[in-house]
Formats: sequence, structure tokens, C-alpha cells
Amino acid sequence: MSAGRPARRGDGPRLRVGVISAGRVGAVLGAAFQRAGHEVVAVSGVSAASLRRAEELLPQVPVRPPDEVANSADLVLLAVPDDVLAGLVRGLVATGSLRSGQILVHTCGAHGVAVLEPAAEVGVLPLALHPAMTFTGRPEDVERLASACAAVTAAGADEASWNVGEVLALELGAEPVRVPEQARRLYHTALSHGANHLITLINECSDLLRGAGVEIPERVLAPILSASLDNALRFGDKGLTGPVSRGDTGTVRAHLAELRESAPEVSAGYAELARRTAARAEQAGLLDRHSASEVTDALDEEQR
Repeated sequence: MSAGRPARRGDGPRLRVGVISAGRVGAVLGAAFQRAGHEVVAVSGVSAASLRRAEELLPQVPVRPPDEVANSADLVLLAVPDDVLAGLVRGLVATGSLRSGQILVHTCGAHGVAVLEPAAEVGVLPLALHPAMTFTGRPEDVERLASACAAVTAAGADEASWNVGEVLALELGAEPVRVPEQARRLYHTALSHGANHLITLINECSDLLRGAGVEIPERVLAPILSASLDNALRFGDKGLTGPVSRGDTGTVRAHLAELRESAPEVSAGYAELARRTAARAEQAGLLDRHSASEVTDALDEEQR
């Protein structure tokens, strides 16, 4: 693979890819590398769900223990949970499963390449490659990569390594975005705060609508939430709407009173998000200082 320039998808030498393990991310990325023309030579998996994903997304690829997967590959893909990664890398090095000239890629969002240092010491090229999307482990995830970005982190100022990471992202179908080592934790915090907490927020809203007698809350929520997401991404804080951004203090009080009665567990989350919304609306010039203070005061009073 040429490290000196970004490549078109499918461009460059083919690699023998080993996937550790066939979780929701690993099986999908293995399938994406196959689609790009690389050869997935082995995959590891223990749980019944992992084995089913391997069979569906990587048919006829042999299932092997992690050390054998690493031994057989030019590109070793570590798609394991964050807390498992460091121990796995040390174990692969200790068993002699990695060799100089291999490419070692992990998919953990919170880690850069420092966690791969034991492998780098034996001559392996370390890369962090985190696709910024959620994975279900189903075939449609491979197609979704085409609309995603992938955070690439390589070692220091080694431009050739950064280029290799960018090429691999392109081969998966994603758009590479460089994230420095020291910024990985902040990067991952941002994605988790948005993607994970958004699901919690939407499901809480669905529960409230069911409590209001709406039989299919998803039908009601989909258009308004889709429009809100589009507005947020296109217009930033200028896309804010609703009672907080208008300074409708009475409505905010009524909401909190209703939540205290119907869903007290949601009340604190609503109030904190309303505070943040008031602050951002003021900063964006949507809400004057007096109105923002009135909203905040109302929130404080209702929470006491």
C-alpha cells in the first residue's frame, strides 16, 4: 500500500487481514475490507453472537484463536472493548504473534496509538482507526460506512503512517479525519455524549408520549427530531426552537410541574438541558440576558 498519497477505494496492494474479534464492529469492518479487495484470512470469536456474525458477514473465513489470527495476517484489526485492548496487545507481543512489518489497527475511540506501544517496539506499524458511527453488526452497516467519517491517529509526526491510516479509512468507504493522540479522549467523549445520550433522551421522550396516550410515539417523534437534528447540524445554536429559547418561563414551569407528577426521574435531566439551552440561546443572540435569567431562576425554583 502506498503511504505517500490518498488512494481510491480498492487501490494499492491487497492485504491479508486478520480480525480480532467478530463483534459488531470487527465483523463489519472485516466485510468492508473484503469488499475493498483485501483477503480476510482469519477471525476470532467466542460468543454465539460473534460466531453468527462471522458466519453471516465473513462466510468461509476460518475462526481461529487471537494469536493464530495475528500470525496469519499483514493487517491485524483489533476490534475489542477499550478496557481489553491493552492486555490483548501485551499478550500478542508476549506470545510472538506479531512481527515487524505488520500493520496493527485498533478501533477503540478513546485510545490513540500509545496503547499499541508494546507492538510498535517489535516493529509493527501502530494505527488507531475509529469509525464515527453506531454498529448493529448487520450487513447494512457496511453500506453505512460510506456516509461515515473515521478518526485516524498515527504515531507523532510520521506522515507516512498517517497516510496509511487515511488510506485504510478510504478503503473501508469512510472519510478520514485526523485526531491527534492527546485529543482522542475528548473526541470520544463528544461522540458518546451525542450518540449514546441522544438514544436515552429519545427513549425517555417516547415513554412520556406513551404516558400521554400516544400509541406509536416513534411516528410522532421521527419528523420533529429529524428536523431538529438537521437544524442543529446546519445552523448550530441558531437552530434552537421551543419555550426555553423563546423565554416562555411559564411553559418551562408547567413542564417541570408535570414531570414531578408523571415522570420524576426525568425532571433533573430536563432541567439541566434547559439550563444549557438557555445559556446557548443567550450566547447565540436568540434570548436576551433578562429572559435567560428568568428561565434559569424558574428552573432553580422548581428544582428546590
